[in-house]
Amino acid sequence: MLRRLNFNRFNIYQVPSSFLSLRVAVILLVAELLISQIGFMVLESYSFSEAFYMTVITISTVGFTEVQPLSPVGRFFTSGLIITNIGIFAYVLAVFSYYVIQGEIFKNMHFNLISASIDKLSGHVILCGYGKYGREIALHFHKHDVDFVVIENDPHKIEELQKSEDRILYLEDDATHDEVLVKAGISRASALISSLPDDSDNVFAVLTARQLNPRLTIISRSKDFRSQKKLLMAGANHVVMPEQIGGFYMATLFSKPGAVEFFSYITNEYQSDIGFEEVTYADLPAECQGRSLRELHIRQETGSNIIGYKAPDGHYEVNPSPDTILEKGASFIVLGNSRQLQRLRDYLEHYSETH
Repeated sequence: MLRRLNFNRFNIYQVPSSFLSLRVAVILLVAELLISQIGFMVLESYSFSEAFYMTVITISTVGFTEVQPLSPVGRFFTSGLIITNIGIFAYVLAVFSYYVIQGEIFKNMHFNLISASIDKLSGHVILCGYGKYGREIALHFHKHDVDFVVIENDPHKIEELQKSEDRILYLEDDATHDEVLVKAGISRASALISSLPDDSDNVFAVLTARQLNPRLTIISRSKDFRSQKKLLMAGANHVVMPEQIGGFYMATLFSKPGAVEFFSYITNEYQSDIGFEEVTYADLPAECQGRSLRELHIRQETGSNIIGYKAPDGHYEVNPSPDTILEKGASFIVLGNSRQLQRLRDYLEHYSETH
């Protein structure tokens, strides 16, 4: 099907930035210098220094005295060089104006600095989307010193990232593209969170990420219940439906307001010092593996409480028995304040030394 061209979209007074390449300008300038240098040495039998001098005064259009009188061929070569130089000089000047006056050179320097910082990351989180949920996730990561990279293609949100007081690493691109995920270090990342506003984009981002890194932990947002199954099939480990959670929260406030308010309090990091920790089988030192909760003495040694047990099949057990033993693929859910949870980490880390 033929499409009608809209010539009103084109501005004939503005050179498209895609035509202006700093690399091309440098190549043209270097090529002109080499051709001029070689041409004078071959055609006029000039020495290297004489040819260099003639090249400089010709390209710069200064017009000092010639080293030696030019032959007819040499004059023809010099005339062609001067005419060609007019076009090259105009292009180089346009590139210089675009990259310096419009700040593109500083943008490239900023992008290279961000890329270098991302290349140093390992075990970080890739956050796709910087909307209302992405901002909350980024705020949480900053509070807990979690390394992360934001992928966003909205110019207004990119400007918000650039003006942020927090140092946020970001890439301006579509999170569904393979290239940008590779630039974000997906092969070295530990997790990816897709909080894009459109469910179909989340499906593509999850599918692409799973193909690039099969070991990646992937969490995705979903607006539609029908998209939840698609996201899980695409490779997401967890799918969160904010609207469903919000509706459940409001309904429970009616039937169990005290319980919900207490849970809201202990999960609000700005009001409460209470937090949760998940202890997996791999987190336990070799001396602790195969021991029951009663033998680990976690409550006595750290003050934190084990309130849940997640079995390898995903089943949860609330307030597990003291005889419960952590198996491979299982984990404990621990509740405590920041000091107690820190003591828990230190206790497990130095368990072999103290026992």
